[in-house]
Amino acid sequence: MFLYIIGLVAFWFVFRWYRELARVPNKGEKYVYITGCDSGFGNLLARHLDKLGFCVIAACYTEKGEDELKKVSSERLNTVHLDVISTDSVNKATAFIKTLVGEKGLWAVVNNAGVSVPSGPCDWMTVDDYKSMLDVNLIGVIGVTLSVLPLIKKARGRVVNVASVFGRISAFGGPYCVSKYGVEAFNDSLRMNMSAFGVKVLCLEPGFFKTSVTDLNLLRKNVKTLWDNLSEEVKDQYGHDYPERANVTLEKNVATLLDGDLMKVVSCMEHAISALHPRTRYSPGWDAKFLWLPMSYLPTWIADKMLLKDMAKPTGSIR
Repeated sequence: MFLYIIGLVAFWFVFRWYRELARVPNKGEKYVYITGCDSGFGNLLARHLDKLGFCVIAACYTEKGEDELKKVSSERLNTVHLDVISTDSVNKATAFIKTLVGEKGLWAVVNNAGVSVPSGPCDWMTVDDYKSMLDVNLIGVIGVTLSVLPLIKKARGRVVNVASVFGRISAFGGPYCVSKYGVEAFNDSLRMNMSAFGVKVLCLEPGFFKTSVTDLNLLRKNVKTLWDNLSEEVKDQYGHDYPERANVTLEKNVATLLDGDLMKVVSCMEHAISALHPRTRYSPGWDAKFLWLPMSYLPTWIADKMLLKDMAKPTGSIR
């Protein structure tokens, strides 16, 4: 019986691998709109798809990002300025895309733009801290998607949302996990709504990768900025050496888990865009597959114990 189960599992993986080899035709006629192309995953994906022959529309936050991307790309690639928290900026980008794609419609949008700070204990945050991140990581995703959804429906194309494995499990406090849980919920509801129109909605849940949003200097600065703005009462509760201990934890945990091979994520993005039969979800990164996702299925009390074991703990007292 056990051998039959192993055989069925092996057959399933071989069948899935073979089925996922097929790619969509006429790449040169398909337009792909990618947000967050100044650096990291978005930048690599824009260049990768350009080499594969897709018509890429790369949205950058800075003029420098646009210029540098144009230097290393073909004439097929177009850039556009985009600030995902600005309705006016989103609408201008959409108007540009409409004139570019015409009656063909838009094959895919990749919601890649995102931020990782402020992050820290929930009682270090203000409502504005939550709002600022949700505006980029969640409302920005929704706004960009809705702005081009009619064009994607016309092409019977794809929506690719970059969430995070921390949209499945909250491994730390602050708004980041909240925003990614929101992306997961938006992704799932949109996938069901769009199925009748032949639009595929796919989700990426990467683990820790070495990008600008996981830069240790940025994360250390984030801890210092938040700590400096706390009241003396909260500082006493955590202990005045807490920032140092938090930074040690960051270097021990984050630095150990960081994966420098960004193409693991980019390859999943490309598959979601170009495969005839894409997966509903992708979990690039060994930590996503073998650590965080399995942990998310554990009973809460077990997962909490595992997570709290490696966190810096408050050593102060409540007066």
